[in-house]
Amino acid sequence: MDKFKGKNILDFMKVFPDDGSCREYLANLKWHDGFTCPKCGHTKGCLKKDHKYHCYGCGKVESSTAGTLFHKVKFGLRKAFCIVFEMSTTSKSLSSIQMGERYGIRQGTAWYFMHKVRSAMESSKKHPLKGLVHVDEFIIGGQEENAPGRSYNTRKTKVIIAVELNEERKVKRVYAKVIDDYSAKSFTPLFEQHISEEAKVVTDKWRGYSPLKKKYNIEQVPSNKGKNFKELHIIIHKIKSWLRTVHAPISKQHVRRYLDEYSYRLNRSQSKQTIFHNNIKRMIQGKPRLHSQIINGS
Repeated sequence: MDKFKGKNILDFMKVFPDDGSCREYLANLKWHDGFTCPKCGHTKGCLKKDHKYHCYGCGKVESSTAGTLFHKVKFGLRKAFCIVFEMSTTSKSLSSIQMGERYGIRQGTAWYFMHKVRSAMESSKKHPLKGLVHVDEFIIGGQEENAPGRSYNTRKTKVIIAVELNEERKVKRVYAKVIDDYSAKSFTPLFEQHISEEAKVVTDKWRGYSPLKKKYNIEQVPSNKGKNFKELHIIIHKIKSWLRTVHAPISKQHVRRYLDEYSYRLNRSQSKQTIFHNNIKRMIQGKPRLHSQIINGS
């Protein structure tokens, strides 16, 4: 089966008319480079008609979903593929309530599977931001009474965000991380994981960025009520607006995955033709996630 390309839902339905076509797609990707039995390590076997691999060494029969993020999907692979397609190709995805209604599954089941998809969207951390990078922080949940600005007492979720701009000052890529406070210690993981040391980083005058100047090329300028970081604040506004469509409060331990989802789609805005295929590959490479792991945010 060829690599699926495009964002057209009708084309998608033609390529994946049933669960069997989805199993075939997974099998072709999972064993593209050959088969290795997870039980005995044997590399000889045969692919059965139901897209399961039979090991000649120990006799184990492995399904195309085993050991992946599709492990034990009980509502049908085609529905699962549809959810991955919508989360990958649409600009804002859907809430678990909407997704459940659309595909006839429980809201809780949709929520659980959607978080498995989000876990596959986590950055590989192999492509740090370069060139001009603007960095700032914001809170999710709105401003609290008696907690203006960078309040350490706020119960809302604190986030630091980095935006790479191209030569025309248009947003190219984005990464964001949940932080405990507004200290250099909390800022450091975002810089180390997602920003190149050669990048020209621009922040506001907040003192928490000063210690990072020892390693990074940081210029601090007045925020001017956000006017000097216009593109970055547009992204922040879009993230907050999108999260409001979730229809339920987002626990702090789950915010990270929503930020990963947003960044994954935006960072691949120039490769939307293959974004579904790439996300399916990530889900095949991902390890199965138990419900308890998802609930605990791990």
